[in-house]
Amino acid sequence: MKKLSARRRHPLAALVVLLLALACTGGLYAVFAPASKAQADETAQSLAIDEGKKLFAVGCASCHGAGGQGSSDGPSLVGVGAAAVDFQVGTGRMPAQQPGAQVPKKKVIYTQAEIDQLAAYISSLGAGPNIPTEAQYGPDGADIAKGGELFRDNCTQCHNFTGKGGALTHGKFAPSLEGVDPKHIYEAMQTGPQNMPSFPDTTLSEQNKKDIIAYLNAVNGDDTVSPGGLELGGLGPVSEGLFGWIFGLGALIAVAIWVAARTAKAKKS
Repeated sequence: MKKLSARRRHPLAALVVLLLALACTGGLYAVFAPASKAQADETAQSLAIDEGKKLFAVGCASCHGAGGQGSSDGPSLVGVGAAAVDFQVGTGRMPAQQPGAQVPKKKVIYTQAEIDQLAAYISSLGAGPNIPTEAQYGPDGADIAKGGELFRDNCTQCHNFTGKGGALTHGKFAPSLEGVDPKHIYEAMQTGPQNMPSFPDTTLSEQNKKDIIAYLNAVNGDDTVSPGGLELGGLGPVSEGLFGWIFGLGALIAVAIWVAARTAKAKKS
């Protein structure tokens, strides 16, 4: 009887075993449970930064420095933000083929996924403007008339009042805005690429930028009608009259000279 009583378990033993089982189950759940959305986003961002750093080392570091600090061949990228990367790389301007007065738009060599990775890496070097969402540059809620007024006040000096572009000094130029992705127009206003000044939200609000983009789409969109015939940069009858005056009058003078020459030759014969 003493031997059996010695083997008898303590009344709290079952409770201790139950608590240990629950603790183990909780630990296992913590190990194997799916990560939270915040953790997943953070992991994805870290992977994007790592991949972007690799792409940067191959295609950008030779001019902008191994850490994006800049060099004699390229400016610092610290603090330019994701929007600048999306614009420059997304329009093919970067990587640049060769130095010059201005880097022109060319064929894009990176996929959008790779551009996003480059943007993530550059953003990790310093805070800057983010890539805009479609809600920021889309046509919903835009005021075309107000956009035209803002564009004429701030942009026509370089881009022409319908965004056809124009020449600047020392081999530089303002590119045509016809057919440019609205996202890239928004990013250009945010970041001020090359010769263009930047227009942060303190200068042109998000709504102002949306209005300007809507105006450009109205005057240069696929459904835009030009009732004046040849656009000639959108300058209207003044440029068309000048064209007719120079070339039309020139043609008349040429015909008059030809007729006079033929008449003089006929008299001699």
